[in-house]
Amino acid sequence: MPQAKLGVEQNPKHTEQHGSGPVSGIELAVVVPTYNELENVSRMVVALESALTGLQWEVIFVDDHSPDGTAHRVREMASKDRKIRIMERVGRRGLSSACIEGMLSTPAPYIAVMDGDMQHDESILPRMLECIRSNQLDVVVGSRHVRGGSMGEFARKRVWLSNIGTRISRLVCRCDVSDPLSGFFVVSSKYFHEVVPRLSGRGFKILVDLLASGKRAVHTAEVPYHFRNRQQGESKLDVNAGLEYLYLLVDKTVGNVIPTRFVLFVLVGALGMLIHLGVLGLAYRGLKETFAISQMAGTLAAMTSNFFLNNVVTFRDLRLRGRSLIFGLLKFCAACSIGAAVSVTLANMLYHSQVAWYLAGVIGAAIGSVWNYGVNTAITWRRVRA
Repeated sequence: MPQAKLGVEQNPKHTEQHGSGPVSGIELAVVVPTYNELENVSRMVVALESALTGLQWEVIFVDDHSPDGTAHRVREMASKDRKIRIMERVGRRGLSSACIEGMLSTPAPYIAVMDGDMQHDESILPRMLECIRSNQLDVVVGSRHVRGGSMGEFARKRVWLSNIGTRISRLVCRCDVSDPLSGFFVVSSKYFHEVVPRLSGRGFKILVDLLASGKRAVHTAEVPYHFRNRQQGESKLDVNAGLEYLYLLVDKTVGNVIPTRFVLFVLVGALGMLIHLGVLGLAYRGLKETFAISQMAGTLAAMTSNFFLNNVVTFRDLRLRGRSLIFGLLKFCAACSIGAAVSVTLANMLYHSQVAWYLAGVIGAAIGSVWNYGVNTAITWRRVRA
């Protein structure tokens, strides 16, 4: 378990040597992913100048083609200061993938990641750098949860959701840190390059991705800080962030064995089964309809709910809209109807071949799920080439 030492929460179990980096050249690169942070990038540079006095550093803004002109503002600053760099991405979005690209672009032995909204406390960066360098660690986390840190004026609901997410993330992380959802950390370049081939690059929680992708124990420490209120711009946290976090957790749990998208497809199918039974029971027992009509109603409700849930969860990057949504629903129902017929036929054949009824049912359902997933991936949510 981590222990406090000089205001730092540290895991002392480490033996691998990282070295202290080059004597000259860049000591620290600060990667800042941005989207519509025009009002904050100038303030960020001023704050970093003050915090990192005496260090050799650079800041890399990775901007996802912000419509408010964030990248243009950074270019103007970069033309006058060689410590400032801009990477503008067109046609792709995502905080984690932006961080990965920024980290890959620097030769610095240590890399800090922080948000562009000024809510992370840049003044503790020298302390984080000294901690990771002197203790030869993999990652030092800016933590809101160790002694001396705080969540600031976070709304109670946001604090509760953060705490739930933290508990869940510990199931996949290969270390014990109090704040794995922190977006503020310093990582050694050596460790980053060690795990980068296994990173998912999905969603907003790049630190969870880093901590869960190591093939060995990750050597960490935590430095406390107070989470500040956003002064300019708008928060990017929404329901999509939660869905991306779900995707990341599934990928880190079983993604190297079973495709993440298939796992989500099956989970949606399981929920659809509950909806099917609920509608069946309501129609048959509550409304006194015939079993055949009740079964049809349950099947239609399950197929419809499965389609819309898969559209926003499983295939959210290929989401159908407008007229495509209607045609997609028809394709989905047709594919799943065939899948149901395949499942029932196969299960019936196995049952009459002396296979136990429960095993025959499971095999039939599994084959039906694979059919439904494969056909809908190829037809309903196929990726259209530009």
